[in-house]
Amino acid sequence: MSLLLFVDSGIFSFIVLPLFIFFARVMDVSLGTIRLVFISRGFKHYASIIGFFEILIWLTAISQIMQNMNSPLLFLFYAGGFATGTFVGIWIEEKLSLGTIMIEVITRKNALGMIEELKAKKFKVTSIDAEGENGHVKMIFIVTKRHNALKVIEIIREFNSKAFYAIEDVRSVNDGTIPTRKNRLDYMKLFAPFRKGK
Repeated sequence: MSLLLFVDSGIFSFIVLPLFIFFARVMDVSLGTIRLVFISRGFKHYASIIGFFEILIWLTAISQIMQNMNSPLLFLFYAGGFATGTFVGIWIEEKLSLGTIMIEVITRKNALGMIEELKAKKFKVTSIDAEGENGHVKMIFIVTKRHNALKVIEIIREFNSKAFYAIEDVRSVNDGTIPTRKNRLDYMKLFAPFRKGK
């Protein structure tokens, strides 16, 4: 009986329920953002699992909204949860740094030092001579894991702070090796950036 009284109380209607709606939205929108990232990276199985929990949480939240259509407060918390969830989802995606990227560099300076440094750091580098609008340029292509992007950019800026570079996602890479169990993505690696000391 006391539980029913609590559900009917002002504390539940104006504090507990709005906060529940808010955090439910944060969770489902965050999961939705991560799911889209997984789809774009080709991790379809993980995207499907995340999608299951995403829609389950959303249905729970929207069912409470439908039962309380006369409460503008819930609408505000619902919208606030959506906005916050978008931010949180992007932040988590940045921390996970999943997938492979290709960094394309165009420089007019002598790029030999940059290329040698990238190779010394074990990055896969391909370079070609090309013709730009203002003359000869060197084009450098670096394929690496997303979490290495800042390291590569630091090397580029160290040798040429004015070099043009662009980063794009790579869905798959064939380097002539056969994937092993050790190379496959596993659940524990996904959360490695959040472990203590990282």
